[in-house]
Parts: sequence; structure tokens; C-alpha cells
Amino acid sequence: MSANELTSGDFTQRGEPFKLFAEWLKEAEASEVNDPNAVALATVDEAGLPNVRMVLLKGFDTAGFVFYTNFESQKGREILGQKKAAMCFHWKTLRRQVRLRGPVEVVTDEEADVYFQSRARGSRIGAWASKQSRPLESRFALEKSVAEYTARYAIGEIPRPPYWSGFRINPVSIEFWKDQNFRLHDRVEFRRETPEADWDKVRMYP
Repeated sequence: MSANELTSGDFTQRGEPFKLFAEWLKEAEASEVNDPNAVALATVDEAGLPNVRMVLLKGFDTAGFVFYTNFESQKGREILGQKKAAMCFHWKTLRRQVRLRGPVEVVTDEEADVYFQSRARGSRIGAWASKQSRPLESRFALEKSVAEYTARYAIGEIPRPPYWSGFRINPVSIEFWKDQNFRLHDRVEFRRETPEADWDKVRMYP
């Protein structure tokens, strides 16, 4: 299937949007200068006020889209509180966008451990040293914390902090958008009532 043909394809209904996303991400990996897996992540606090920031997608399959973070960060607290989130990928060179949203679950400890150990050693130290999203008195305080944890874990593996893990968004909607002339863009949305249901596919007005 051509990645430009949003409504064609010969594959199972349940896997259809994930297959199309895989094709688009593969093309983005060849065209984007930096971080084709960068994605805007939107969460909402207890008052209903949204927050958005960029994160990196670290895995996906038919179970959902995975990223990792400090659970004590703003996004961590908001996701744990509301159990829902949304993502938006934008690949400027391809003039394409993918939006998705749905309920969120925590990845297994085994998944989190494997990914944490795959990170650069400095990034693992940083996960211990940074009190993410909380006030920082000075840059020196952060550097001091990094030095302390570097000394503590100078030898051997660095364990995963208990407050650091991953989230998986299991989407109930995934929309594919492709730029067209005169702003008559091509939009197709896959939607379902629950993560266990089959997808309906709907072409949308631009």
C-alpha cells in the first residue's frame, strides 16, 4: 500500500491504523532531520486545564503507543490522576500529521527495566538526579545532584528509580492528515468505542 493512499490496504481491521502509522513513521525516519519519533503529548489536570509538551515515542504496536517519564513530573501526575492523554505527530518535510487519544496504562516493570537499561548512562543518572517539574534553586544544585548520583553508581548497573517508568496510550481514535492544495487536506479517522473494539474508518472534511 502506498502511504499516500489513506483509505486503501489489505490487512486486518484491528491492525489497519497501526500498519499505516508504521509506514508513515518509517518514511519520516528517512526524511526528518531530527527525532522523527518526537510527539506533542497533551494531558489534563484535575481542574480540566490542559498541558502539552514534546516527548519521544519509544515503542508502539496494536496495544498502544509508549513513552517514558518521571511519574512525579507534571505529566506523570496528570496522567496518573486522569488516566487519559493525546498525542500529535507532525512531520513537516512530509506535510503529514497523526493525532491520537485514549486511555492510558502503566507499562510493566519488565518493559520499563529493559528500556531504562538501554538508555545512556548519563541519562540514567539524570533520572535519579532530576526532581522533574519541581522548582530548581540553581543550575549548581542540579549539577551537584548529578555528581552525587554519579559517585553513588560509579560501579555496576544503575537501577531504575521507583518513580520512573512508562505509559502506554491505547487509542480510541487515530487521525491521519495529509496536506493537499488549497487547504483541501486529506483526513481519515479511525475510531472505536473502547480499546477492545474494532475500528470504524471515516473520511473527514478538511
